Amino acid sequence: MSFTSTVKNEVSKLEFGKIESIAELSAFLKNNAMIDQKIKITTENASVARHIFHFLKDVYGIIPQITVRQGYNYNKNYYYILEVSHQIFQIQKDLCLDKEIPDHYLIDDDDTKRAYLRGLFLATGSINDPKKSRYHLEFFVEQEQYANFCSSLLNEYGLNSKVLKKDNRYMIYVKEAEKIGDFLRMIQAIQALFYFEDIRIYRDHKNMTNRLNNCEQANVDKIVETASQQVKDIELIEQHGGLGLLGEKEQLVAIYRLKYKEASLLELSEIISMETNEKITKSGIHHRFRKIKELAARIREKNQS
Repeated sequence: MSFTSTVKNEVSKLEFGKIESIAELSAFLKNNAMIDQKIKITTENASVARHIFHFLKDVYGIIPQITVRQGYNYNKNYYYILEVSHQIFQIQKDLCLDKEIPDHYLIDDDDTKRAYLRGLFLATGSINDPKKSRYHLEFFVEQEQYANFCSSLLNEYGLNSKVLKKDNRYMIYVKEAEKIGDFLRMIQAIQALFYFEDIRIYRDHKNMTNRLNNCEQANVDKIVETASQQVKDIELIEQHGGLGLLGEKEQLVAIYRLKYKEASLLELSEIISMETNEKITKSGIHHRFRKIKELAARIREKNQS
């Protein structure tokens, strides 16, 4: 079962009052129903089909006709078809199904806005499983004005949704993991939220560990490269006059660098301090190597001229 199906199963088992049910039903039918002489609703999710069946029964006293068919796709999923033959005009009018965007009375407070977004998700929403891919929440709708309306409604909750035209439809999408978690919380998919957040925390921790390891490796590479260059400078000085060209302090660090060729400056300062009983800091070591580097540069310049 996909993560999207898991979320829809959980949300479709929630119970709400009549006003919230109407708002949710409005969004669902707007994006799912085919309306002619009948209202025809098709879904692959049995739990969603039961959910909409009970909404229509409780709100309008209608018993939809249910048909189950097996599809012809690769997975041969079952499709659940609900057909309503009565109160078509009343349902269209109440739920604003014949309008570009719903009237304000359907979404006039926080509860009804959340309910409307639940219905939108049940009808046309999908969420990538956080274990298998990048974080992504999306909805597909038919009209641009309606897409912008849905995006604005999502963004009232700070979800930072965007609208993108894709083929002949419009995709409303959210990509930030934290915002997708907020959406799951908003539609009250609490178990799905726990799963999502557990995976998100694990992935964030793993990514942070990888970044730290990469950073540590980069630091090690830099230390080795710097130490290697210091050894080359010292060997060059030895070949062109010997370490006597250096001051006493620079000679000391040069001798220890040749002895400990892969040590970091901090490690070298600790070794020298311990073995000579004279405190020398990492900064002090760096300053002396800078003088060694300057002398080696002068020697190279002289050899090239």
